[in-house]
Amino acid sequence: MDFDPLLLARVQFAFTITFHIIFPSFTIGLSAYIATLLVLRQRTGDERYGRLAQFWTKIFAVSFALGVVSGLVLSYQFGTNWSRFSVVVGNVIGPMIGYEVLTAFFLEASFLGILLFGGGGRVPPLLHTLSAVIVAAGTATSAFWILSANSWMQTPAGHVMIDGVAHPQDWLAIIFNPSFPYRLAHMVTAAYLTTAFVVLAVGARWVLAERHYDEARLMVRMAIGMIIVLAPLQIFIGDQHGLNTLKHQPAKIAAMEGHWDGSKPGNFEIFAWPDSKTESNRVSISIPYASSLILTHDPNGLFPGLKDFPPEDRPPVPNVFFAFRIMLAIGFSMLGIAVAGAVLWWRGSMFTTGWFLKLVSHTWWFGFTAIVAGWIVTESGRQPWIAYGILRTADATSPVPGGSIAATLALFVLVYGMVFSMGIYFINRLLANGLAHGADQPPRSGTPLRPQSAAGDASRRAL
Repeated sequence: MDFDPLLLARVQFAFTITFHIIFPSFTIGLSAYIATLLVLRQRTGDERYGRLAQFWTKIFAVSFALGVVSGLVLSYQFGTNWSRFSVVVGNVIGPMIGYEVLTAFFLEASFLGILLFGGGGRVPPLLHTLSAVIVAAGTATSAFWILSANSWMQTPAGHVMIDGVAHPQDWLAIIFNPSFPYRLAHMVTAAYLTTAFVVLAVGARWVLAERHYDEARLMVRMAIGMIIVLAPLQIFIGDQHGLNTLKHQPAKIAAMEGHWDGSKPGNFEIFAWPDSKTESNRVSISIPYASSLILTHDPNGLFPGLKDFPPEDRPPVPNVFFAFRIMLAIGFSMLGIAVAGAVLWWRGSMFTTGWFLKLVSHTWWFGFTAIVAGWIVTESGRQPWIAYGILRTADATSPVPGGSIAATLALFVLVYGMVFSMGIYFINRLLANGLAHGADQPPRSGTPLRPQSAAGDASRRAL
């Protein structure tokens, strides 16, 4: 059997990065939430914050471990499957990945032990709180360097090509390349929203099940408050990121919009089926001129279409087109939940509105799905380039037989399936067990919400 080494190398990397990106994204937001809880406990003396911090720290530890395990494999793939990529751009990408380890991972690892095992008076409360803040800063620093490296691959700057190899010339221009500020803001906000929806779902389920009632209400309020701020902010950041992408990667925007003919204003395709053979959209349901209005601020404005690029320079349109719509749908659903939560909070009925609590108790997956969809848009939309304008993906692989890659891919699927199934099972058990200390409190007077038995049983199930 003939194996295509390029296709298998791409599938292997896509498989591992899809698993990996979920956990660091979650830990970035969760570490910030834990730090916030411990700071509030330090300031107010309210032990509800401490109990919640202890509970979420256990989940953070498992998620952090899964992120580290999956990330190590990615580093090895640069050498095994993508050696030519390492040769051409390793002078730029290598140091930035090294900076991430030196400035972020070591920082996290040094204080993670204090955060995990320093509770319960084992270390002074101030030191315990400080360790949480440092771990949160470490995860954010890690995001800084990884996104800087990835953004440079999208919008290279500050380098010079000598004999086909990129050499650093201006490190400030490399680190703060044209797309980096937008990608950093977009990704970190996505991480915080992801955590907010997980916290919201768990809190809503506890309220419905009348478990840890005071802590559950606290979680729901904190999550809704974060979502009210970040959901509209993320839509604005995404819009600015799109304008930046139009400037530097117009083919990606054309694929995202399903826009073929650059001589005509762009309609926003609510739904369509892009057909690369006919260079048109089938079954199109669109809003006329909306894409031109969003991207050029003029309903008659023009921007490049896919036909303006040779077929070999176009990204895989269906992948980018549909992933972008999944991300948009989730983003506006988040905004709708933020608006509904704000209205119910203002009316004082957030904890007596059963339909709202039941709805948000099932939205834990919103952030994770949006992040994976956004990664598909970003990475597939960059194709056929692995470093935009510098190196094509087809020219970046190692001279490794396709059969070898197929064998390791099969092993990855097997091992990842086992490791991550156990990790997710353990996280679900932690969520199902709830807080380690304190009895469940009944609802306060004036909050007469009692779920039916079936609803109560469902709310007790883990995510």
